[in-house]
Amino acid sequence: MPGDAERAAGERRADARRNRARVLSVAEEVFAADGLAVPLSEIARRAGVGPGTVYRHFASKEALFEAVVIDRIARLVDDTCALASDDDPGAAFFAAFAMVVRQVAVNKALCDALTAESGRAMAVGPELGERFRAALAVLLERAQRTGAVRADVTVDDVQRLVHGCVRMEQAGPTGRPTAIVCDGLRPMASERPAGLPDVTELPAAARNETRPKAPAGGARPGATAPRCAECGGPIAAARTGRPPRFCGAACRQKAHRRRAREHQ
Repeated sequence: MPGDAERAAGERRADARRNRARVLSVAEEVFAADGLAVPLSEIARRAGVGPGTVYRHFASKEALFEAVVIDRIARLVDDTCALASDDDPGAAFFAAFAMVVRQVAVNKALCDALTAESGRAMAVGPELGERFRAALAVLLERAQRTGAVRADVTVDDVQRLVHGCVRMEQAGPTGRPTAIVCDGLRPMASERPAGLPDVTELPAAARNETRPKAPAGGARPGATAPRCAECGGPIAAARTGRPPRFCGAACRQKAHRRRAREHQ
């Protein structure tokens, strides 16, 4: 059996892990709202620890900021990858596009980290950046094969459009710039593969995700587009059965994880 010294050392390590997790959690909330401007002492105060505890885990505020951003981007990459298994490639691509724009636009830490003009562009690691690019490429290729996205769009185009939408979303109104860009990513009638429906002939509500969508069985005046229960983004109405609650697999998994945490 372990001696008193070993037990004490184990408890100290467990306390250190809990303190580190607490600091990261609080720092994520603070950086998301205020970016790198927030003092380290304020993060320590909100986390319920002393500044020395923070410095034992992170050499500087910049190191803490980078750890928070890398963790957040990794989760965003995981959510994007999860959408690649969605049964509707077109819906999955546009859901991922809107999800990335929405999360980056409202999170000042991600904006500071991912926007070169801020002067704080971070080296989040080539592996993480390549994973994100690869996830977008898979989603784009699947959507293009079904005719949901223009064939001449590249993954570089998508990344540049994401950055542009983030800037426009911050200026407002929220949702409209992304919806317009998504409409532009859809192919014209002459570009669609034979046998697929022509999106230009669909009702306006079906082409613009921010406008009301007609329910199955006929249009209903004043109806609003269904929204994801987790992220609030637009979701496609189900043709049959129960209405969907989430825009895709990533939000379903996120909601499941959140409910599991709440019941712990």
